[in-house]
Amino acid sequence: MKKRNPIILIHGLWNTSSIFSSITPQLDNLGIEYFAPTLEHSYGMTSILDLTNKLNELILEKYGLEKEIDILGFSMGGIIGRNWLQKFNGYKRTRRLISIGSPHKGTLMAQFIPKYPFKGISEMKINSKFLRGLANNDVFLNDIECVNFFTYWDLMVFPGWWTNLNFGKRISVKVYKHRNLVRNKFVVDKIIDEITM
Repeated sequence: MKKRNPIILIHGLWNTSSIFSSITPQLDNLGIEYFAPTLEHSYGMTSILDLTNKLNELILEKYGLEKEIDILGFSMGGIIGRNWLQKFNGYKRTRRLISIGSPHKGTLMAQFIPKYPFKGISEMKINSKFLRGLANNDVFLNDIECVNFFTYWDLMVFPGWWTNLNFGKRISVKVYKHRNLVRNKFVVDKIIDEITM
């Protein structure tokens, strides 16, 4: 049986780890270990930097400094995961980054949200200083297999194709609600296919 890395499931804004309830039973059935912590976003007031710091604490507590892992992030969770890979040298121990509907290039939905008190949301503005900083350091992801799931009909991360990194595999799916990217059976089956490759 092929060895599988534990997979860290990182939820997005206005979600908890329960957003993955359509995915985790399949991981259980396949015997794939996962860790799905709930991060306190405070309605978008907590910065992505602080959320990344908390995620790092939880990963260290669970797996230490060296255990090889995979990352799967939904929506803002993909941005948190990408930031963790860069900021905490997570790229050295991560084989794969799967991001699902993550606003890697920002989203028009964040453009008119004030920086105070909604720092976390404002960091997802198009061309934000935070996202520019991530893009400038994407060289750290060169040796990681990156997979991007998106839908052209995403009204939360808009336009939908801006969820894609400039590299890696891109998988377009036909769903009409942002959360259906991790709830729709057809999409979940595709996600599981990627995880088990």
